[in-house]
Amino acid sequence: MLTAHNLRKNYSIGPRQTSVIDQLNLEIPSHTFATIQGVSGSGKSTLLHLLGGLDTPDEGEVRWNNTSLSSLTQNALSEWRNLSVGFIFQSYHLLQELNALENVELPAMIQGKENPELSYALLEKVGLSHRTDHRPLELSGGEQQRVAIARALRNRPQLLLADEPTGNLDRQTAHGIVDLLLKIHQEEKITVILVTHDAEIAQLGELRFKMENQKIIRLVPHSF
Repeated sequence: MLTAHNLRKNYSIGPRQTSVIDQLNLEIPSHTFATIQGVSGSGKSTLLHLLGGLDTPDEGEVRWNNTSLSSLTQNALSEWRNLSVGFIFQSYHLLQELNALENVELPAMIQGKENPELSYALLEKVGLSHRTDHRPLELSGGEQQRVAIARALRNRPQLLLADEPTGNLDRQTAHGIVDLLLKIHQEEKITVILVTHDAEIAQLGELRFKMENQKIIRLVPHSF
C-alpha cells in the first residue's frame, strides 16, 4: 500500500513562493495499475517524485507498507529506491556510453550484484534481445523507452513509477509502450503508477486520478 497524507510542496522562484501541491491525500493499494492525469504544470510529476522518494514534501508524509519515507536515513532511502522502486522517465535517462544491456544492468551494478543473463532476459521480455549491443543513439525513441523499462525492472521492484513515459513518442509507439506496461503489471503483480497528460491513456488505469488546483481527484469510470 502506498499512501500520501496532507502533502504540501512549494517552490521558490526568486522572492516568490509557488504552491505546487497543497494538502494532497492519496491511497493506492498494492498490485494496482493507477493513472494520474493532468495538464503540464499541474504538479503530477512533482507528486510522482515525492511518492518515489526523489523529493521531500514541505509538509505531510508518504508511506510505503506502513513505513514513512521521512523516517528513513538517506542511505536507507537510497537503498529503498534502488531495490523497491523502478523509475521510467519521459526522457529515458540512458547513459550514452553504455549499450542497452549495460544500461539495464546498471541498477544491479550499483548493488554489486551483476547478472547479465537476467538483464538479457529483461531485454528479451521487452522485445529487444536483438539490440543488446546497441547504444542509445542507435535506438529509436520507442526502443530507448523499452530499455528504460527493462532497467526499471532489473532489481525486481514492488513499485513502478512512470512519468509521462509516452510523452516523446508517436501515437502508435506510445500505445505499444502502455500495452507493455500493462502486460508487465499483470505478469509481475507489481504496483504501477503512470503519470500522463493523455486522457486516452489515463482511461486504462484500474484506479484513475486527476490533478487539479494542487490537489488530486479520484475519477469514476468513464469520467472523461
